[in-house]
Amino acid sequence: FHGIISREQADEILAGVEGAYILRESQRQPGCYTLALRFGNQTLNYRLFYDGKHFVGEKRFESIHDLVTDGLITLYIETKASEYISKMTTNPIYEHIGYATLLREKVSRRLSRTKNESRKASVTSEENTPVEKITSLVRRAALTQNDNHFNYEKAHNFKVHTFRGPHWCEYCANFMWGLIAQGVRCSDCGLNVHKQCSKYVPNDCQPDLKRIKRVYCCDLTTLVKAHNTQRPMVVDSCIREIEARGLKSEGLYRVSGFTEHIEDVKMAFDRDGDKADISATIYPDINIIAGALKLYFRDLPIPVITYDTYSKFIEAAKISNPDERLEAIHEVLMLLPAAHYETLRYLMIHLKKVTLHEKENFMNAENLGIVFGPTLMRPPEDSTLATLNDMRYQKLIVQILIENEDVLF
Repeated sequence: FHGIISREQADEILAGVEGAYILRESQRQPGCYTLALRFGNQTLNYRLFYDGKHFVGEKRFESIHDLVTDGLITLYIETKASEYISKMTTNPIYEHIGYATLLREKVSRRLSRTKNESRKASVTSEENTPVEKITSLVRRAALTQNDNHFNYEKAHNFKVHTFRGPHWCEYCANFMWGLIAQGVRCSDCGLNVHKQCSKYVPNDCQPDLKRIKRVYCCDLTTLVKAHNTQRPMVVDSCIREIEARGLKSEGLYRVSGFTEHIEDVKMAFDRDGDKADISATIYPDINIIAGALKLYFRDLPIPVITYDTYSKFIEAAKISNPDERLEAIHEVLMLLPAAHYETLRYLMIHLKKVTLHEKENFMNAENLGIVFGPTLMRPPEDSTLATLNDMRYQKLIVQILIENEDVLF
């Protein structure tokens, strides 16, 4: 550290020593610090920041030495291989091998909106594709004829990653450079790509079950794709159990089960997945299973009725004309992601069955709307006032979905 010195003085100190660097306090902005780095026979100056780690751009470093090392690598690559970098995404391996070839036709389809046709996710199977062993993408993405995936579109969940040793991008098959944070990795499927290449990767993530650590609190689409199911198996298992022995239970979904037992069910699903035992032998009180189902919906990071569609549903609920309101709700339903739509459709069919036993369980569509409104839809902004103002519309939306499930779905 050289205190307050000018750029010219820094240049004199570093002259002729390629890769050398010093730190100085800025003359123009006292209290601000500059990294002066010698590269390419010139002195480069970077504003230096610190928030527990050192940085001049997005990457954070434990030491200035690591920052400089990474910077020199990056400067060298960008100087010597600018043509290489500019062509990286123009002829990507991704377009010819692995994910893209095998899943090209896997785009979300909205099936018929007719009254008698329920909308279901289609399953596609791909023939074995001969592939060259170029990157680990091949190993992971060579989906065989027996490895079917439900046709739900999902974006990759990319996070900055530090690779140990040389690594290659699985989009463009080019080298990833840098000391740390050389690229990004999808935390759901493990795809490794350059940060700049991640912008071009299509929404075709196929989550790896080994990477999905839990069932509750997991993104709905991620979970169903990882388990290769149309809906979350929690929903199927709980509804199957409730319909087998609980449809006539008084106050179904309104009466709460013991919290600790509901947590036990949650832990069982997180631990055992679809093999979780929620039978009457283990949990004789059906309200525990109903509570576990409601908890699953409440714990979703993105509600079944997504944040993106929330305001549109609320606006639709405010329409006074019943026919126009129904049509508006139907149009918004079409905007839901496929896995969310299928889950909501299946739940509404179940809740309609619950209302058919209203004489025994005392749960009509309005009562179920009160229970499931805030469970299935939450305002994007965490506002108590907004939640209170919208509660009656949340209830109304679910009530309408139950009463008209055969028409809307």
